[in-house]
Amino acid sequence: MELRQLRYFVTLAEELHFGRAAARERIVQSALSQQIQRLERELGVRLLDRSTHHVALTPAGAAFLVEVRQILDHLGRATQIARSAAAAAPTLRVGIIDAGYDSMPLILREVQRRHPDLTIHQIEASTPEQYRQLADGRLDIGIGRASQTPADVASELMRLDPLGVLVPDGHRFAALEAVPVATLADELLLMGEDAETPEFNQFVREMCLAAGFVPTIYEGTVASSRAAADLVLQHRCVLCIPASSRTSNRPGTVWRPLIEPATPYPWSLLWRTGQTPPYVVAVIDTARHLARELGWLGPPGDISAGQRAPTITGRTDEQS
Repeated sequence: MELRQLRYFVTLAEELHFGRAAARERIVQSALSQQIQRLERELGVRLLDRSTHHVALTPAGAAFLVEVRQILDHLGRATQIARSAAAAAPTLRVGIIDAGYDSMPLILREVQRRHPDLTIHQIEASTPEQYRQLADGRLDIGIGRASQTPADVASELMRLDPLGVLVPDGHRFAALEAVPVATLADELLLMGEDAETPEFNQFVREMCLAAGFVPTIYEGTVASSRAAADLVLQHRCVLCIPASSRTSNRPGTVWRPLIEPATPYPWSLLWRTGQTPPYVVAVIDTARHLARELGWLGPPGDISAGQRAPTITGRTDEQS
């Protein structure tokens, strides 16, 4: 028995005319007649008396009509309740730089555990694009380096991420425990497109300039950290990347921390100024908790020491 058959039966019972009922249901008259006959065969009773010029409900049809109307009414209410509940379900739209970084997934996993009714949508976007989407309401919260944050976006530093270099197995850096920044002068560095990763590119360039050299940039560009690791595997270039990137564990490559100076990359949460809905607050609070628990801003129990870790520009606006 199909719901459409029940609906067709109610319409026919109201019209008592196959032509008019078929027109209301926007089907041909023969199809309506076939569906009613199938319904009667499944029930094992005759619901309608038919003649050339007359259609009438049988006693069984009249009794069946009362119950079917209740079924359809209940179904209609159930549909509306479900749609209203879906519309009212809390949602959180989160900007991420690259799915290969673990900071936001760790935060969101804990947020979801605490708020199982929350629907989380992750949108991959560059930091400049996150600024635009935060400003016009398409995002609720994002993540990135807050060095160029516009006035309508608030930020809070939540992780100082050790920066390192990804090289292929057998590279001269692979035998080192850590790599001095100055030794990158003899390497081709892979960078993202400036339109997509301006903050990170600026950070790496400033790090190199502070070590006394202008980096030699590999001419090609890639769209993801995974594609970048493929180029490293092919021995075409090396890649500066934070420890939080899962790419740092790519088979066939070796990640080594950069030293002299050790330069952590500052990740901040980003959200609209003056607008902190409850689930945005939940993300911020969860990030603070994980920062303390995992030592993201320094050794556990010593956050202040982490905040004093050296940076390239020395700006304090990244720790707003």
